[in-house]
Amino acid sequence: MTLPRTPSLRLDGRRALVTGAGRGIGVACAAALAEAGAHVVLVSRTLAEITAVADEIRADGGSAEPLVLDVTDTAAVRAAIAAQGPFDVLVNNAGTNRPRSFLDVTEEDYDVVTRLNERAAFFTAQAVAHRMVQAGVRGSIIHVSSQMGHVGGSQRTVYCMTKHGIEGLTKAMAIDLASYGVRVNSIGPTFIDTPLTRPFFEDRAFRDDVLGRIKLGRLGNVEDLMGAVLFLASDAAALVTGTALVVDGGWTAE
Repeated sequence: MTLPRTPSLRLDGRRALVTGAGRGIGVACAAALAEAGAHVVLVSRTLAEITAVADEIRADGGSAEPLVLDVTDTAAVRAAIAAQGPFDVLVNNAGTNRPRSFLDVTEEDYDVVTRLNERAAFFTAQAVAHRMVQAGVRGSIIHVSSQMGHVGGSQRTVYCMTKHGIEGLTKAMAIDLASYGVRVNSIGPTFIDTPLTRPFFEDRAFRDDVLGRIKLGRLGNVEDLMGAVLFLASDAAALVTGTALVVDGGWTAE
């Protein structure tokens, strides 16, 4: 009898693109992919941030390079992807939020959040997928969504709308790209302790409410997402497409 072997989580020889890679979740995703052997291209509008991340990855023995790019500029994204050549992995992480009551949301709030969270995510994924298909790459596209793509949340109408949209995009993309061997999935984090979220938790009532909803009783750390990203990027997830991996400590379980 020959025992089956666990598919490899290694990504040696593969190229990965991570958007919003200058801080928080993006840094963690890039570090996880680089540690597994991928060459990681780090995308952000801020050169200093992604240069620092690339330097740290290289100092740790990994391979990375910065790419300054505004992902809301579709023409620039298409040109950059074409110049870079095909990627094996995309982590579509760039996103934003403007917490505000539904009654107070302005047109500017709506446009800023939807332009980055939905429009930019769509056309970045499209540009990467085109190059995958052209090159015959059987790749993995990972949308960083949110637990708020599965439920509602106070003062997050536009954000929830965009993340629910990302979940629908994930499923529909997976269907369209399956025949090319390109897998598409999403990751739905709960509240993660990052510089972006820390100011919210200065409000004790908000913090208590959040911790009361996370069944495991703690905020997430960026490290909690690294295994999820690596799994979906690797051959270990070869039959996984069109699905959501919700890393929420049980928030959406009830």
